[in-house]
Amino acid sequence: FDPHSYYISAADLQAAEEPLEGSFMGIGVEFSIQRDSIVVVATIAGGPSEALGIRPGDRLVSADGKKMAGVGVTKDDVMKALRGAEGTKVTVGIVRNGAKPFDFTIKSGPIPINSLAASLMGPDSIGYIKLSRFARTTQDEFVQAAKELRAKGMKKLILDLRGNGGGYLNAAVGICDELLPKGSEIVYTEGRASPRQDYKADGDGLLIGMPLAVLIDEGSASASEIVTGAIQDNDRGIVVGRRSFGKGLVQEQIDLRDNSAVRITTARYYTPSGRCIQRPYGKGIDYADDLESRYIHGELLNIDSIHLDSSLAYTTLKGRTVYGGGGIMPDIFVPADTLDRSTYLSALFFTGALNRFSFDLADSHRKQLKQYGSVAAFMKDYTISEAQLQTLAQEAKGQGVAPDAADLARSKDPIILRLKAGVARNIWGDDGYYKVLLSDDPVYYFALKALTAKP
Repeated sequence: FDPHSYYISAADLQAAEEPLEGSFMGIGVEFSIQRDSIVVVATIAGGPSEALGIRPGDRLVSADGKKMAGVGVTKDDVMKALRGAEGTKVTVGIVRNGAKPFDFTIKSGPIPINSLAASLMGPDSIGYIKLSRFARTTQDEFVQAAKELRAKGMKKLILDLRGNGGGYLNAAVGICDELLPKGSEIVYTEGRASPRQDYKADGDGLLIGMPLAVLIDEGSASASEIVTGAIQDNDRGIVVGRRSFGKGLVQEQIDLRDNSAVRITTARYYTPSGRCIQRPYGKGIDYADDLESRYIHGELLNIDSIHLDSSLAYTTLKGRTVYGGGGIMPDIFVPADTLDRSTYLSALFFTGALNRFSFDLADSHRKQLKQYGSVAAFMKDYTISEAQLQTLAQEAKGQGVAPDAADLARSKDPIILRLKAGVARNIWGDDGYYKVLLSDDPVYYFALKALTAKP
């Protein structure tokens, strides 16, 4: 039994590879379907729509004469209408501020798919970079963000890899090249029929001497674990969060004649100390339900529930003991925050009710919100009222979320935080979204604390 060797159809292959290749052909808008209406959330920098003056809040009501509003349009419908080969033209009907529709003719062009989710400055000259995947463009994006943060005075860095499921090995090696001294072991691969191959840092990195913290959780996998393992085993930085996923099998892709492919496991990833990243699998192991098992056994909440195998002890560059057995165990464990979580909060989140309501708040007050001038001023002065929370509850009820006064009271603070973050995203983009969320993020807080602690 191999959990990571599989066949992928031609239709699925393109969708799977696009985010890793770093671009696709399209008109360059981020959109959201709100009440059967396609709303521009943002235009992508450098894309055709930005150049033509399309703005956040614009409603897309038609494409090449085909009605796209009020007709049960889906995300796939929109993608098909707005994507095409380079140079393909599409005429879109736009409604702005409730006025009469007008047309834009847009020519498709290359649209970047960023792997950098956020880049911002925190307190004490500590920069923050969040990567969502490891793609062909990841190292370039990381270097550009790091240069901009250094120009703003960054002296230390928090690299957030939580929820990052991985991607290309070379992208992970590239990030390590920016962080590790020359000759540092990054990772090695080895398989039954694949001889050992070592990857070492080239010494030309931008941030080799900068104090560093890496954030991980149970969603950090594959390339994320390569970077984290290299940082930990070389004693280059501190790792904060929860045990990573444990995906350390190397796949090679065999392309088939019908444009489908087979991905076959050929080797395993090992950290510099010799730890195998891959968690156990095989007969008698419920591999697919590992994360649920971690929750049931209490691992996400209590470090004492994590059983480390003393027979799989390894040593870092400076002699610290680390353990194999699957995934990377952080240096500083931070339990999942469940005190104010509830079934009601989960329902609001997964039905999209929170996102829809935060969009409505932003969309109906764009001009006033922009007058705050900065995310910091918005965070300080913008409040969510009790009346707005009750309106959210009523609108969510219409989307099938049963009202629950007790859960609403219990989860009031995280609901307010996510609403504010959603509003910020619609006005200031992803950097605004993460800046709000980080204001009440225990893992981020412990990383800040570790980086500011006196030696």
